Amino acid sequence: MNELLEAGHTMVVDADIKSYFDTIPQQQLMERVKEKVADGKVLTLLESYLNQDVMETTGRWTPEVGTPQGAVISPLLANIYLDPLDQMMARRGYEMVRYADDFVILCRSEEEAHGALDMVKQWIEAVGLKLHPDKTRIVDATKPGGFEFLGYHFERGYRWPRKKSMKKFKDTIRAKTRRTSGQSLKTIITNVNKTLVGWFEYFKHSHKTTFRPLDRWIRMRLRSILRKRKGGRGRGRGLDQLRWPNTFFAEQGLIFMVTAHAQACQSSMR
Repeated sequence: MNELLEAGHTMVVDADIKSYFDTIPQQQLMERVKEKVADGKVLTLLESYLNQDVMETTGRWTPEVGTPQGAVISPLLANIYLDPLDQMMARRGYEMVRYADDFVILCRSEEEAHGALDMVKQWIEAVGLKLHPDKTRIVDATKPGGFEFLGYHFERGYRWPRKKSMKKFKDTIRAKTRRTSGQSLKTIITNVNKTLVGWFEYFKHSHKTTFRPLDRWIRMRLRSILRKRKGGRGRGRGLDQLRWPNTFFAEQGLIFMVTAHAQACQSSMR
């Protein structure tokens, strides 16, 4: 997608299907699945999966629309149901990028973007769905504000983790670096690294300024643990940076995302 933005497709249709997983028509979904799957056992299993009773305090009922959100197979079913939309947009010459029910359409002009939006809206409504009136918009990616897609924020030629992605990451690190932790520093760093490896692998395409503040923040969290163990209070800062310098944490095996990003950039240039 970054290639399209760099090539001038900067007028973006940022579309949002309203309550997609709750409103997808099950009968039409199964008809689409049958076009691609002939195995009767698989079809029976899918129908059983879709027709699971919903338990509530007032009783139980069988839904006629929707798929279980968060289930492993739901994105696959979304891809099957929305595949005709992909095909139609490709035939009309539009550059659409989609994963499950999340998609954007990258256009060269505002006029083209409005045409794409009208076409999508008609198709979406024809298959029993609706675009969210407040969350669907046309964005000029060259101006402040940008748009978000699959965890990233895109704006003025750059991309970085969106606020929700950053908050989730920091919440995970906080849980692993509590000052009251009784684990050894080595164990804490090992657990932190497990999060860093996966998170960085996905967000390594972010602008380089993303990583240095995060590295600094993580080391502060670790210094705070060591500070408390020495009888101190508050965050690890000031003289703590001399007592436990960056090289100390590197020797303990802590991953520095700044270093990982530099290595990733060198690899991509080879």
